[in-house]
Amino acid sequence: MQYYDVRDISLAPSGHQKIEWVRKNMPLLRGLEEEFRRTKPFEGVKVSLSVHLEAKTAYLCLVLAAGGAEMSVTGSNVLSTQDDVAAALADSGLRVFAYHGATQDEYDRHIEMCLEHKPNIIIDDGADLVSMIHEKRPDLAEDVWGGCEETTTGIIRLKALDREGLLKFPMMAVNDAKCKHLFDNRYGTGQSTWDSIMRNTNLIIAAKTVVVVGYGWCSRGIAMRAAALGAKVIVTEIDPVKAIEARMDGFDVMKMEKAAPLGDIFVSATGCAWTITVDHMLTMKDGAILTNAGHFNCEVDMEGLEKAAVEKKEVRSNIMGYRLPNGKWVNVIAEGRLVNIAAADGHPAEIMDLSFAVQALGALYIRENHEKLGNHLINIPEEMDNIIARRKLDAWGIEIDTLTPEQEKYLNSWQI
Repeated sequence: MQYYDVRDISLAPSGHQKIEWVRKNMPLLRGLEEEFRRTKPFEGVKVSLSVHLEAKTAYLCLVLAAGGAEMSVTGSNVLSTQDDVAAALADSGLRVFAYHGATQDEYDRHIEMCLEHKPNIIIDDGADLVSMIHEKRPDLAEDVWGGCEETTTGIIRLKALDREGLLKFPMMAVNDAKCKHLFDNRYGTGQSTWDSIMRNTNLIIAAKTVVVVGYGWCSRGIAMRAAALGAKVIVTEIDPVKAIEARMDGFDVMKMEKAAPLGDIFVSATGCAWTITVDHMLTMKDGAILTNAGHFNCEVDMEGLEKAAVEKKEVRSNIMGYRLPNGKWVNVIAEGRLVNIAAADGHPAEIMDLSFAVQALGALYIRENHEKLGNHLINIPEEMDNIIARRKLDAWGIEIDTLTPEQEKYLNSWQI
């Protein structure tokens, strides 16, 4: 059997160069790589990983491999794999099954191929590996000790499995770790979403009206960066508390049906489906730009748009224009898929350094504790968050205060 299915293995030199660049900018993972190379905590452990396959993910794979893990790797989106990076991992001896622009059938085949070595630990982004095991390959579950889930959408799927008592092994909620969602979701998504929109449209953001769907951590970052770029920001929400937060952060808040005619650029980042519908699109300005910063390409109703459009044409690389029955055009970036990674390079390396440190230590936690964990979705231990945060501060040369014994006594006493 050939242990990789990539576009072109000769692309590896470019991929190696990208990986080396992010390695120099990811001090947490560099430190873990040195530790893992010395201690080999994953010796003989099989790890299957499905995460957006670009340079930062590739470096995480190499860090785990340095610790002895037998890695099997695929992507988590048909447009986010960078072929030269996939080739570089294959060239490094890892099992790699992914290429950019795969069909849905090819993507599903790659997910299944990634699982063929019967993993002990799963690292997932959107729960596609977990779903494949639960839906089509339950025979593989007996070998799985547990795994780690990277993103909000995957957590939603795992919560449903856990709630229904169907989860076959423990999964760590990496997305919910403080060192993940407070930085990756907010600052990472905020910067990388606008990086993608600006590089793909070559349009100014200042003086435009941006409609941000949702006000979770990802949407907060998107709204914050849009405002910093000079846009007027409107937020739509279903949660009354988050709606108040958005208003107090200085943004207009209204229903989508009222926001749709006002926006120039729309960004949805909710983890839900059909947040921007054809009915909304029919009331939008001619030339409105639609994007999705959530995991799956259903937040913008692409299926409905494909059916409703009377004309479709590529108006710019990565941007498809659709003419609606009313004669107006809407423009969709990256097929309505995850805009910041399907049409750009994803989060900055320094941000993913935090997120992937959580993944690496989460995998180690599974390795060391799987025999006493139940088949549930499990929170990342607070101590792990604190270890990662302190290592990040150390990398920046920042020192912080500690409580004195007297202060600790005060905080733990009911007496003043």
